[in-house]
Amino acid sequence: MMIYFQLFFAFLQIGAFSFGGGYAAMPLIQAQVIDKYHWLTLNDFTNLITIAEMTPGPIAVNSSTFVGNQVAGIPGALIATLGCILPSCIFVTILAKLYAKYRNLRLMKGILESLRPAVVAMILTAGITILIPTFFLDGSISITGGNLQLRYLIYFFTALFFLRKVKIDPIKVMVSCGFAEVLYQIFLTYFPVI
Repeated sequence: MMIYFQLFFAFLQIGAFSFGGGYAAMPLIQAQVIDKYHWLTLNDFTNLITIAEMTPGPIAVNSSTFVGNQVAGIPGALIATLGCILPSCIFVTILAKLYAKYRNLRLMKGILESLRPAVVAMILTAGITILIPTFFLDGSISITGGNLQLRYLIYFFTALFFLRKVKIDPIKVMVSCGFAEVLYQIFLTYFPVI
């Protein structure tokens, strides 16, 4: 029974303080899921973010459902998801009424503008948290002993180029990277590296 309370309150905190969307929530999710409760490893967390990004819906909600299911089955998934969405439902209802009433106040504009740098910092932190264990096997930034995952660096910079310079649809870029990895794995199956 205690696990359900832990899931609910962990994701209640994430839902309450993840301003800026799913990517900004990733450091909060990591703090609860990996650091505090040890429900997932860093490698599992990276996989979680990948799955949460690929499935429809907000990343934080998808993550709460996934973690809740991993930890306590379907009841855990439901409770973690409820904890994640409850603060948003309450905040949005209250803020919608307040914003409609006070939207022209200078204080309201100042508060909204002051949140932008914090959101950018949280998104940057989330990106770095995902990139480091993806590019480096042991999770530390060192280019020794086969620690660097060159293949993933190539995927990253190729995807970045096609997204920013060529302006290709992100879904096509994701599918292309996945297809490239499948081809690589097939190649390794038939022509193993000696």
